Amino acid sequence: MALKSAATGSLWSIRSVFFALSIICSISLFIFFFSSFIPMLRPPRNLQSTTSSIKVFVADLPRSLNYGLLEQYWSIDSDARLGSEVDNEIRKSILSKRSDKFPPYPENPLIKQYSAEYWILGDLMTPPELRKGSFSERVFDAKDADVILVPFFATLSAEMQLGLNKGAFRKKVGNDDYKRQKLVVDLLKQTEAWKRSGGRDHVFILTDPAAMWHVREEIAPAVLLVVDFGGWYKLDSKTANENTTNMIHHTQVSLLKDVIVPYTHLLPKLQLSENRRRPTLLYFKGAKHRHRGGLVREKLWELLVDEPGVIMEEGFPNATGKEQSIKGMRTSEFCLHPAGDTPTSCRLFDAIQSLCIPVIVSDDIELPFEGMIDYSEFSVFIAVSDALRPNWLASHLRNYSRIQKDKFRENLVRVQPIFDYESGQQGGVGPIPAGGAVNHIWEKVQQKIPLIKEAIVREKRKPPGVSVQLRCHCT
Repeated sequence: MALKSAATGSLWSIRSVFFALSIICSISLFIFFFSSFIPMLRPPRNLQSTTSSIKVFVADLPRSLNYGLLEQYWSIDSDARLGSEVDNEIRKSILSKRSDKFPPYPENPLIKQYSAEYWILGDLMTPPELRKGSFSERVFDAKDADVILVPFFATLSAEMQLGLNKGAFRKKVGNDDYKRQKLVVDLLKQTEAWKRSGGRDHVFILTDPAAMWHVREEIAPAVLLVVDFGGWYKLDSKTANENTTNMIHHTQVSLLKDVIVPYTHLLPKLQLSENRRRPTLLYFKGAKHRHRGGLVREKLWELLVDEPGVIMEEGFPNATGKEQSIKGMRTSEFCLHPAGDTPTSCRLFDAIQSLCIPVIVSDDIELPFEGMIDYSEFSVFIAVSDALRPNWLASHLRNYSRIQKDKFRENLVRVQPIFDYESGQQGGVGPIPAGGAVNHIWEKVQQKIPLIKEAIVREKRKPPGVSVQLRCHCT
């Protein structure tokens, strides 16, 4: 009888253990499957609430290379390239005051589209108590920094030279832009920070394809903020013809060390609530004739210019063409973005702000903030070979349903703020949009830091006199 009771007790013990294990397994499985859905339930990433940041030291360069250069720009008499109606009015106002510590950046669209240098430096010049939403933390000792920003307005310098004496741009004699480039490099190379890293942890803002044209080989190890890699060509003006290019060694630009940044959009933001009927299928405004990869534009023009529902206009969104561009983009379902002299252009970001679905026909294009956003959610990518098929492109776009186009447009609304540089602050100095372009750029630079540190360490252990040939096609 005792034996029977013991056996019964043992059986119940086994059942209890089995039951307990079953409950534990069930709870574990529930937690596992539920946790897999957590990322979908989390709110979108907010840079303002993040605890991480990147420490930035601003290199000590003369004011004449940044805000002083702006003062020089505004003191120049208007001419065909540097002048615009808006800039001429600003110029009169500034000349009457002569007291702005942080002068405005030009409104001339040829220059304004490259104004990232102004907004990035303006954020770092903002007093610390006003930088709560900034991803970058300014430090005042280079040894404490993750990276070192070079505060040279390289785009403005290049555009001033092109406007005042274009013939001297590729020369060194009589070229003020070259003098400024050389001064920047000479001053940096004298610093302990440059000697310590070989320039690898220095950040140059080179949004204009012509920026720092004469010294690119010397600054190649640094982190370069560029709109694409299309401007990195070496052209001999005496021997090169318009149909050939000789790329600078790909070791100078790389997605591993450099950051693709957006152009500054020139057209105002359209809210979804302001969106109206779009009777035009496809819209394009720009130059018909381009060089290099932009030759596809001429072929597309010939195929589309007489296509029903398609508008192809020549011009640029300057003072006279801006309203025309706004109307064209806001009344069209799709906006064409073919390659030009470079794989991308300001037109893409104007389309995004206008809620006009971008149609990208540029096989070699590189885009800002990939990995953070998915361009296929709000853009249509077309291979050049398909776009050049007669009657194909317009027919393909007509096949998109209203539901698909509405979804594209909703996603455009979501990414519009990411491409905003402007803080709305006088002189570009003041709080920036927490989810805007400047913060996204610094977050991208932060992703490069481990590779930068590795490159610096690898360089240090080389024996004296040893030179390793650069050979990486880093894309």
